[in-house]
Amino acid sequence: MYLFTSEAVSPGHPDKCADIVADSIVDFLIAEDSNSRVATEVFVAGKNLVIGGEVKTAAQIAEADYKKIARSAIEKIGYNGKSSFKREQTLHPDDLNIQVFINKQSPDISQGVDQSIGEVGAGDQGIMFGFASSEAEEYMPAAISFARGLCAFVYRYALLHGDELGLDIKTQVTIDYGSRENFVAAKPQRVHTIVLSAPSVERLAIEEVRRLIKGLIDACGALPRDLYDPNNCIIHINPTGRYVNHGPLHDSGLTGRKLIVDSFGGYAPIGGGAQSSKDYTKVDRSGLYAGRWIAKNIVAAGLAKKALVQIGYAIGVAKPVSLNVDTQFTSQTKVSDEELGALIAEKFSLTPMWITRQFSLDKPAAGGFSYADVAARGQVGIAGYPWEKLDDTGWFKSLLK
Repeated sequence: MYLFTSEAVSPGHPDKCADIVADSIVDFLIAEDSNSRVATEVFVAGKNLVIGGEVKTAAQIAEADYKKIARSAIEKIGYNGKSSFKREQTLHPDDLNIQVFINKQSPDISQGVDQSIGEVGAGDQGIMFGFASSEAEEYMPAAISFARGLCAFVYRYALLHGDELGLDIKTQVTIDYGSRENFVAAKPQRVHTIVLSAPSVERLAIEEVRRLIKGLIDACGALPRDLYDPNNCIIHINPTGRYVNHGPLHDSGLTGRKLIVDSFGGYAPIGGGAQSSKDYTKVDRSGLYAGRWIAKNIVAAGLAKKALVQIGYAIGVAKPVSLNVDTQFTSQTKVSDEELGALIAEKFSLTPMWITRQFSLDKPAAGGFSYADVAARGQVGIAGYPWEKLDDTGWFKSLLK
């Protein structure tokens, strides 16, 4: 055996609640003023939700608006008071005590971002990593792809069956590659272990809960039948035996605590900062999207089975200070990784302005996405995001030799 594990969490997880509230604020401000600069963190604990950070915007927004956005986001997640859980068992929107501490963005930062020459400088220094693999159809590592798909499937069931399951769901999938060689070559052999925890109403005995969730696992289309054999897979369902009290009422949540879940499931390095709560000039967000787009196009074009792309930025400087490509011993072309990185850096400027225009980051509705939805589902690896499009694969294919 050669095993690798990744986890996923549902939008009802407390950390995801914080991410979704923060990015609902980003969506609102950018819709009102596309040049808004946003960095608002969210902390939720018990019945308390705190919004703090810095904003620069021409949008008309008051403290009451922030509170309205937050409460609406929590209700949209599914904490709307309509489930069969008791008030002391899960979060009720009417019980929320929301506090807002928002400052204006420092002019020392904004002068470097919004430059007089019309360019946009990076909103911060930092490193970002994009990754892609041929393991799953989303060009993602298999473990995180399957864990996410399973989590989303059970979450959708919970939304429709609040008389049975709650919304604070976690999944974990272990992939057996069989050998180190298969791991390197991106060839998963089978789903080895599944861990799934989902809150249930107290009237359901643990045996009933496990039968219900096992049925959902078997019915989930996110687990490929050639890799998932229900008779040859270890499955742990609600391993503690009781999971009734759940959600932000019983566990704190904070923006940016699910970076591995949001990206590549621990299969690849992550950058220095979170994406949620930040506008598109913050390269923690936009640099990840650019790196993922490059890596995915490399793999989709057949240049390699895997691709890891690192991009580095300096605050207030538009062009990246570095770009590195690592195909992790899976290259399918005579073009070296060094040459590939140089060609990509020459072809694509990768400035914050270029990335913004490429993916419509200042007009998320026009790009067919919302930042709150991205926070809920994962920052990369989800079909439909502009940075997931294979819209320049032809150029990458031209590098095949």
